[in-house]
Parts: sequence; C-alpha cells; structure tokens
Amino acid sequence: MSDTSPRPTDLLASLGRDLDRGVAPDDDSRAALSRLHDRLAADAASSGLLDVAYRTLDTPVGTLLLAATDQGVVRIAFDVEGHDAVLDRIARTVSPRVLRAPGRLDRLATEIDEYFAGERHAFDLPLDLSMASGPFRREVLTHLRDIGYGRTASYAQVAVAAGSPRAVRAVGTACAKNPLPLVVPCHRVVRSDGTSGRYAGGAEAKRLLLALESAA
Repeated sequence: MSDTSPRPTDLLASLGRDLDRGVAPDDDSRAALSRLHDRLAADAASSGLLDVAYRTLDTPVGTLLLAATDQGVVRIAFDVEGHDAVLDRIARTVSPRVLRAPGRLDRLATEIDEYFAGERHAFDLPLDLSMASGPFRREVLTHLRDIGYGRTASYAQVAVAAGSPRAVRAVGTACAKNPLPLVVPCHRVVRSDGTSGRYAGGAEAKRLLLALESAA
C-alpha cells in the first residue's frame, strides 16, 4: 500500500504559503505537521541524532517543560524559570542534540496528570541526575525522595539525613537548584519554623503542592 501523506518539503511549503497569506493552518494541516514532527524525531533518535527529548505540559502550577535522556528524566522546569533558557542550558550541559519529541515523554506526562488528580503519590520513572552538579547535591536529592507524600522535613533534617548536619544552607541551595521538581519533591522541605521557604516554581506553586498532598 503506497504512502499518500505529503512529502515533508511539500507540506512545509504549503504551510509557508498559507502563513504568507495570513491563513492559519487548518486541523488537517496541524495533524499532518504533528505526524511529520513525530516521524522526524523518531528518525533522529534511531540515527543517534537525538540525545534529549522534550515537551511541555499544562498543569495547575503552570506550563512545565519536561525533558528526558535515554537514562531517564533529566529536567522539569517551571514557566518562571524560562523554558528557552532551560533548553539552552540542557544543550550546553547535557547534549546539543535536543529535539521536541512529545511521544517519548508521554509516560511522565501521564504520571504528572495522575499526581495532580490525587491518584499518584510517587513517580516510577528512572531519573538522570546529570544536571545536579556535585556529589552533595545528588546526595540531597536522593534523600528528598524519602520524604513521603503529605509529609514535610526541615532543611536541617535533610542535612542530617545527607550526613552533613551543619550543611543546612547547602541543602537549601540543592533544593533551589533541583533539576527535577515534583518527581524529586523539594517542595516538601520547609524551614524549621514551619514556613515554606523558597521554591523554584514560586511560593504559590509550593503552597498549592503542599495543600494538594495534605488534603489526600
């Protein structure tokens, strides 16, 4: 059976002509472009030209950027962090072969949707901690995953768990620079007086996450 889908060059040329005339792409054109993008992403991956796949996901705390390597989820970023800046850092620190490939992140997107629906209390995907610089920060991130859903721990308690009781400030830095918020739950770390403390996604996002979990 022959493939009747338009060639990539024909499709892009047609879309370009429509845009030049001020005509928005119709649903069929958008669907064809999406299929083309998925095919190109698959071709890039099979040819060894794709090291980092990414997509975005709308959530109650804003649009998240999700990125993954073959080793696992490598980055989750909030809107306020600047998605373009995050992608640039990924290209500089992980690999320049970064491509939007939503299909490779469907499972993560599903787990995050389940989390916000109150149906998931832990994430099951493998993680790539290559964007967490230094052994101490990685040690802190490991212990953050031990803080259970609906619970909190102080920065001082995390410092003790990480084997450096006096490194409270360093724990705060590790949480602030956590490349994998939500799946590595730095939002569960609070100040010793019970106040929430800083959060990469903003104070309101941290409040929402803690409220979501405490209501379960």
